[in-house]
Amino acid sequence: MAKLRTGLLAEIVTMAVDTLRTNKLRSALTVLGIVIGIMSIVGMTALIRGFDESLRDSIRELGPKTIFVAKFSGLSFMGGRDFLDLIRRPNLTLEDAHAIQRSAPTVRFVSVTYGGGIAARRERLSYRGNRTNAMAIIGTSSNFADANFIKLADGRFFTDTEVRGRRQVVVLGDSPAQALFRNVDPIGKKIRVGRDEYTVVGVLGKRPSPAGIGQGADDFVAIPHLTYQKKFGMEGFRIRGFLHRDVMLTVVPHDWASQADTIREVEQVMRARHGLRLDEENDFDLVTQDAALKVWEQFSRATLLALVAISSIALMVGGIGVMAIMTISVTERTREIGVRKAIGARRREILWQFLLEAVFLTSLGGLLGIVLGAGLGYTISRFSGFPVSLPWWSFAIGIGFSASVGIFFGLFPAFKAAKLDPIEALRYE
Repeated sequence: MAKLRTGLLAEIVTMAVDTLRTNKLRSALTVLGIVIGIMSIVGMTALIRGFDESLRDSIRELGPKTIFVAKFSGLSFMGGRDFLDLIRRPNLTLEDAHAIQRSAPTVRFVSVTYGGGIAARRERLSYRGNRTNAMAIIGTSSNFADANFIKLADGRFFTDTEVRGRRQVVVLGDSPAQALFRNVDPIGKKIRVGRDEYTVVGVLGKRPSPAGIGQGADDFVAIPHLTYQKKFGMEGFRIRGFLHRDVMLTVVPHDWASQADTIREVEQVMRARHGLRLDEENDFDLVTQDAALKVWEQFSRATLLALVAISSIALMVGGIGVMAIMTISVTERTREIGVRKAIGARRREILWQFLLEAVFLTSLGGLLGIVLGAGLGYTISRFSGFPVSLPWWSFAIGIGFSASVGIFFGLFPAFKAAKLDPIEALRYE
């Protein structure tokens, strides 16, 4: 029996290949929808997975116990909060940072950052003939590098004295340092940030970019926050009369303190400063590494499911094409079916013949879609720098989906062929 099935399978595959060979254009059009659907799944999965791994690496670069205090964050957006409600929240201030430092016993230190968000100030940097694109300018405390676990590649970070003195000193991210000082020691050099002159005192080490493209993790320069305030004021933007300023606090607990205790203390201080009643919810966000990873996992999973749903439409269209072409093929090969039945072929063998032909066609389209999808992902990565990752299961999904489409949409023409009466089939012209 097994021998018979093996022989039948080989015969059916041979017939399917012959059909493909004699009807190249029709076969190509039949599997086109499958190719597009699988190519979309594999290509987009490669890009989404690459972005996912890159972002997770960036989040893990943050301290496991570090707490970020912000007016609002991605957590609020993922929670479905209205943007205008978030803008109405009170802006964070330097006094908030001082209050946390003063009143929370488990806090080791607090770092303040101006201009790191959606209202970021951007300026071109120049040194002699070299210029950069517009870079984000952030105003920070002297402990910014320690708070964000960034290592110095060269020089030093600015001091508290330089912050209080509103000195025009700057620490470069890796990107502007590479753009301005290739093969030149940048320390002590004077650069232009917009129209003002600053002295370079340090260069930060390279960090993984959260997306690997565009405005990466190193595309910024840091200046003392009081210098930032002096030069740019506390500018932000207004929406319906409500002013938004980019101010974020980075809270680093003592080694001996638990993150939960520090979160509770920070929350108490901020709620007291904002005069919130017991029944009122927080009008600020507290973001931790675990919370950021959890939110990203939800978003990543939803994006992947949406991608599969969208690609399924292309696969369904491709499947309908397969069913239509296979039905036409059954009509065209009616006499062939009659001859096969006349010489002893059983109904189930005819059914398997056409069903496996459909599966063979869609699987072939699936394989082609996988190759093209992988090529698409790596091509986009090559020209854009976008990270890419191809998990093994994306190939399994590609083959599984394409074969399933062949089975589902091949059933109707296969049954139609199997039910043909041999005498009527032999009379068919």
